[in-house]
Parts: sequence; C-alpha cells; structure tokens
Amino acid sequence: MRENVFGMYLEEIKEIKSCDEAENQRLLRQIKGGDERAKDRLIEGNLRLALKLVQEYVNRGVATGDLVQEANMALVLAAAEFEDGVFEDFVRERVKDALLAAVEEQSLEEETAKKMLDRVNKLEDVSQEMARELGREATVAELAGRMEMTCDEVKEIMKLTLDAMSVVGD
Repeated sequence: MRENVFGMYLEEIKEIKSCDEAENQRLLRQIKGGDERAKDRLIEGNLRLALKLVQEYVNRGVATGDLVQEANMALVLAAAEFEDGVFEDFVRERVKDALLAAVEEQSLEEETAKKMLDRVNKLEDVSQEMARELGREATVAELAGRMEMTCDEVKEIMKLTLDAMSVVGD
C-alpha cells in the first residue's frame, strides 16, 4: 500500500511544472506582497528538486516515503524563511540538512536499540548464571553488583524486557 501511495505521488509530480529561478524570484516577490497562492506555487514548483535530493539518501536506513516527507517539510519551511539569494540553493541546503538529520536520527535510534538489546541479553545471561550459582533467583541488588550497574539501571532493563514481552503477547 505504501509503495502504491508513493507511486501515485511520483505520477502527480510529473504533471507539475518545475519553477526556474526567474519564476522563483517572481513568486518570492509576490509572497512578500502577501500572495498565498504564490507560496503554494513556489512549493509545488520545487517539489521535483526536493525529490531529486531525496535520491541521494535512499537506502540509508530511512524509508523513502519518510525521506520525501522530510524533504517536503524542509521545502515548505524554506519557502517561509527565505530572505535573499538564490532560492534553489537555499532549498538544496535546507532539504539536505533535513535529510541528513533524518538519517542520523534513524541511525542513532538503531544504535540505541542495539545497545539496549545487548544489555537485555547480558542481564538474562547473568541472571541465569547467578541462579545456577546461588540455587535461587538473584536479587536486583545482586544482579546490579555483578553487572556493575545501579539497581535502577537493572530495573529499567527488566522493565524493557517485560514491556517487550507484553507487546509480543498481544
């Protein structure tokens, strides 16, 4: 379904005439005069540019549809914030910044998730090892001591494990 929506979006964009710099400048003057339709045309006329920039960030961990959304939001903001210079250059900078931020955020989220999974797995291993050694379940304090963590950190990992199990069980 999502790819279908993206395909329809691409078809719609083909029908929209791109703005050249002269049209961008004319529209920007009209926007300063309060013409909201000019702003809509400015955004619409630069959608292909935003989409072209998205291509550089495909297959970097963020869904293409999400990249397009980020690029389009950056384009809208660029249209609202632009003051002077070459509009296309301003759009390029804003869109690239937004796309890079999205890729970096996704990478950070994946790294954080991996670290948490590693901690969950380590806690499980240590817990099983201590249960064998002690002949009973280890207390949170004992687990924290063995893992060189605080009790609160161990409890947070346990909470994550329980939350994950409840999601799987639903």
